[in-house]
Amino acid sequence: MNGNGTITGLLAAIGDYVILVFSVIWVTIRRAPAWVLVRDQLFEIGVMSLPVVAITGFSTGMVLAAQSFFQLSDKGLASATGLMVTKAMFVELGPVLTAFMITGRVGAAMCAEIGTMRVTEQIDAMRSMAVNPLRYLVAPRFIAGTMMMPLLSVFSSIMGIIGGYMIAVGYYKMAPNSYIDPLPIHITLFDFFSGLVKALVFGMIIVSISCYKGMTTTGGAAGVGRSTTNSVVICYSVILIVNFLLTLGLNSSYTFLTQWLSVRNL
Repeated sequence: MNGNGTITGLLAAIGDYVILVFSVIWVTIRRAPAWVLVRDQLFEIGVMSLPVVAITGFSTGMVLAAQSFFQLSDKGLASATGLMVTKAMFVELGPVLTAFMITGRVGAAMCAEIGTMRVTEQIDAMRSMAVNPLRYLVAPRFIAGTMMMPLLSVFSSIMGIIGGYMIAVGYYKMAPNSYIDPLPIHITLFDFFSGLVKALVFGMIIVSISCYKGMTTTGGAAGVGRSTTNSVVICYSVILIVNFLLTLGLNSSYTFLTQWLSVRNL
């Protein structure tokens, strides 16, 4: 009985979440939220996250370069260090680690703020004044998160490449040309595009889950704490699962498109 109840509750929560996402998209299409609300969220999500994203990307790039050079130098493949760092940052680590940092810094704050408004009945007060809480609270965050995540991911990847360059060239005395020259040859638009797609999807996931958990918070101050913790854990889990699915889907699509174009050219 408890198992059936848990499954039913999970399915109901997923249904409510999907309804919330489509409702936010619908109210945004019908009438976009005020620009001042979107601007404030762009600043909060984007500009205020730059320091933590920079530190994350820079340190990750340094670790990647140190490990890559150490593992490859005795095999005569040290020149692949820059390529490995750049590929890893643009395709995988940049989007995923940026999403983790944004979840911890922004997603938790969104959930706590909206959850507090929920338990103190401020959201009910909005409805009584004919103010749509989805348009006023969720839509600006959804738009800002979707816009800023790809930009933050690219910024994190660039910082990682710079960090890798400093370690490879400055510490291991690798020739600068050996680090940079392979990049234009082996880094394709698909690598850059796949990282942007992942970051875009991650931004939607972070904002929508955080806002959903906040909008459904109950139980006073303790409930706000539980919702915030649950939102962070769920975001991390969903990001990892979706990252795997996107990797398979994007790679398969690229392979199919390449084969189709090669057949067309024959």
